[in-house]
Amino acid sequence: MPNKTSAERAVAAPQAPESFEQAMAELAQLVSQMEGGQLPLEASVAAYARGSELVRYCAAQLEKVEAQVKVLEGEMLKPFSDGGDQE
Repeated sequence: MPNKTSAERAVAAPQAPESFEQAMAELAQLVSQMEGGQLPLEASVAAYARGSELVRYCAAQLEKVEAQVKVLEGEMLKPFSDGGDQE
C-alpha cells in the first residue's frame, strides 16, 4: 500500500495535535502540499479542512497563553507603539 500524505491521513483519523508546535508543523506541511498542486481534489479538500482545524486549534492555544500572560502581568500589557522609539 502506498504511503499516505498528511491530507489523506487527516481524512482517515482527524485528531487534536499534541502541541502548538506540532500543529504548526502539520499546517506548514499541508500548505506545502497544497501549494505544490500535486494533491487530487478529494485530498485537497481534506487538507483544507484539516488546515482549518489546525488554525482554530492554534488560535485557541494563543488565546489561552495571552490570558495567562495578562494574569501574570496584572492586566498591564501595553500595545506595541506604531511610531519609532520615543525618549
